[in-house]
Amino acid sequence: MRMSVWRDKRTRQRAIRCEKLSMRREINLSGGEITLLKTMGLSGAPIYGKLLVERVGEMEHAEFLDELNGLISLGYVLSDKVNVRTMEDVERAVFRVNPSYARDLRDAITPGRRREQERSRRRRRG
Repeated sequence: MRMSVWRDKRTRQRAIRCEKLSMRREINLSGGEITLLKTMGLSGAPIYGKLLVERVGEMEHAEFLDELNGLISLGYVLSDKVNVRTMEDVERAVFRVNPSYARDLRDAITPGRRREQERSRRRRRG
């Protein structure tokens, strides 16, 4: 009887571990954050701040700084500078998307594609 309890517990723990590994993060992004992430690219390649400012020319400076600092504080974007408070700080910094969040951010940017993938995965024939 002890052996059967141990097997059940072991299989339950294995199922919990697999569920944790396959669990995706639910990320909700604003329009400004989506614009910044699309401009930076989700490959994890570094982009110079001066180039980032040029590519996102239509945003207000305050909105740009607010969205960028929000992404940095959440850990979605990595920077070589600790404090990015002014546009001069942004122009001197180098940014990149955190590779550990890249897949989840890609799903958050295009939520329709994620739903299509989930539907195709659910269709199993036994």
